[in-house]
Amino acid sequence: MKLAGILLAVAGWLIPMVGLTVTSSNAARLTLCLLGIAVALFGILGVLNKAHQKHAIWKV
Repeated sequence: MKLAGILLAVAGWLIPMVGLTVTSSNAARLTLCLLGIAVALFGILGVLNKAHQKHAIWKV
């Protein structure tokens, strides 16, 4: 789960970076940036946080 969260966070960063080279349209770049933010937040707050809470030190 931690690896999936890290990969989603990196993918969320890569989506806008690739979007810069793919298109010159500002609307498409904005859409790709918002999509990247959503993917990164899901990876960090959804997947990584859930994996951390499952194995938290205070639950041992």
